[in-house]
Amino acid sequence: MSRLSEALEQIDFARRYTRERVDTVPLTDWFTVPAGSASHMAWQVGHTASSEYRLCLERLRPRTAEDEVLIPDGFLKVFSRESLPAGVTGFTAEEIRAVYDRVHTRVLEELASYPDADLDLPPLKPHPLFHTRIAALRYAPLHEMIHCGQIAMIRRMLGQPPIW
Repeated sequence: MSRLSEALEQIDFARRYTRERVDTVPLTDWFTVPAGSASHMAWQVGHTASSEYRLCLERLRPRTAEDEVLIPDGFLKVFSRESLPAGVTGFTAEEIRAVYDRVHTRVLEELASYPDADLDLPPLKPHPLFHTRIAALRYAPLHEMIHCGQIAMIRRMLGQPPIW
């Protein structure tokens, strides 16, 4: 198995695992911040979509006009790492979910043919945790699983049963 195939497999595994939890929370509950929590589903899912785009596409190739349709600049701003759940405005739960799904589909489709030689190049945008494009791809599922844990906690705080 190539290192790209392995990275994409891990990215897809993390997304399937996260999606299993996301799917159990009704969209009507996505903007509810449970008592004792600092976040809600809408921010977690939107941030996960934004991060997957930034780690897997934006650091491997320049932003394109098609990317604005895939994940608008406004979406990237609302769900950036510096943003707060209270600042999530202008997007419905349905829109956030659609971007979450679209970005993941694009990552798997587009990167399947990414040149192996380019994986050792520095990312187009630097990141303090990695220095190559393959490392960006390897970090993506780790980052997703961090947020999967937060999603799991939020869904439990919303009264959902555990998922094993």
